[in-house]
Amino acid sequence: MVEVTFDATWWVVVALIVDVTIRVAAIIIVPRNRRPTSAMAWLLAIYFIPYIGVVLFLLIGNPRLPRKFRRKQEALNNYLRETSASLDFGTLRPNAPEWFRALVTLNRNLGAMPLAGDNGATLISDYQKSLDEMAEAIRQAERYVHVEFYILQSDDATDNFFRALEEATARGVVVRVLLDHWANRGKPYYRRTLRRLTAMGAHWYLLLPVQPLRGRTQRPDLRNHRKLLVVDGRVAYMGSQNVTDSTYNLHKNIRRGLHWVDLMVRVEGPVVASINAVFLSDWYGESDEILSDEIGLFDVTGGAGDLDCQIVPSGPGFDFQNNLKLFLALIYAARERISIVSPYFVPEEALLLAITTACQRGVSVELFVSEEGDQAVVYHAQRSYYESLLRAGVKIWMYRKPYILHSKSVTIDDEVAVIGSSNMDMRSFGLNLEISMLVRGGEFAREMHAVEDTYRSLSRELTLEEWLNQPLRSTLLDNLARLTSALQ
Repeated sequence: MVEVTFDATWWVVVALIVDVTIRVAAIIIVPRNRRPTSAMAWLLAIYFIPYIGVVLFLLIGNPRLPRKFRRKQEALNNYLRETSASLDFGTLRPNAPEWFRALVTLNRNLGAMPLAGDNGATLISDYQKSLDEMAEAIRQAERYVHVEFYILQSDDATDNFFRALEEATARGVVVRVLLDHWANRGKPYYRRTLRRLTAMGAHWYLLLPVQPLRGRTQRPDLRNHRKLLVVDGRVAYMGSQNVTDSTYNLHKNIRRGLHWVDLMVRVEGPVVASINAVFLSDWYGESDEILSDEIGLFDVTGGAGDLDCQIVPSGPGFDFQNNLKLFLALIYAARERISIVSPYFVPEEALLLAITTACQRGVSVELFVSEEGDQAVVYHAQRSYYESLLRAGVKIWMYRKPYILHSKSVTIDDEVAVIGSSNMDMRSFGLNLEISMLVRGGEFAREMHAVEDTYRSLSRELTLEEWLNQPLRSTLLDNLARLTSALQ
């Protein structure tokens, strides 16, 4: 019998063949239907660390929701679009600029609900007040309460909110709750929160669960980042705030003395149906239940105001980056001033170009960020853009530590604003399910400007001179983080 032996040379040949195969396959597979910057980042990772790079690509390289989920969302989007096409959503404000009408059409074509008139909206910038106001709204519920938050924790700060839910179920109100699985899993009070929801009789589901033993898997870092509450279809809340203590109950935050600063908006009027439709789409995605007819989704009434509002959902369930297109259109339409509040600001090339071009057109642009970061990679990635922004003329306001400015908003001139859950970063554009509300109305824009004035008074301005004196190690960390931010 001839004995075949493999010496070290054979292993080198095998390794070389595998390595070449990986590189050739990567060139074919990775760039397809992917942004050039993201494709280049993945190719660099695979070429420099081929085996680790391939494993990471297989794990988090697909930025899309599972096909079944996308089909369900597309079907529900079509149903909602057809059902609402001929409905009268209030009286719209006159004399809308042509660019605004075109923007509304763009949003509609991408999956947004119709522009709705006759809405009232009130901002709530106090963290605990927001939780307590939502609790009081729940106590007024007669038919149903819809709760959807990225992070939902039963703790001392939110006890009033949960007691209101318990009181609602006790008097026969249907309470439906959605919370992101991965964002809550492993967090303080996670199990206690689920037990409390079950004990009160709420109907609840985990959003985008990663439970391979139950056959439920997708890219593990996809998140449902939305925050919203709807009561009886007549009042809704949305914005940046999660239902949790302002420290998120994390020891690292408590040790550093960090507290989150957020902004929510209370909404009344026809646009509440649009916010409810976003909840129903997520509910359908996890439960297979279509509730629009059961709850009378489009039985809308006018609110205490005349604001024009449009809800723009976005995320990997859509074909396009709806929120990015919204922000780009707004920035290019601005004529006088742009104020951006985004705790995580990691723009892609198109957004960076739009902002710097606005400055060159003579538009006053300011960006509010936090002086201290809670997520190291994102914090350093966004810092890598500061020099180009400062050189272009953007004023950067750094909200003083130990507070994390977590609000997310954009105001354009003195008439149009956006508020919601979406950051201006690649994660919010490509990986997170978000909800944004476009608002036209000078009174709301002025209210937003008043909040921005408060933020400005609690911030310090970052100057180009100060930035150029950053130590070399900070620049190195910033640039490395910037490269990894493109891995989507």
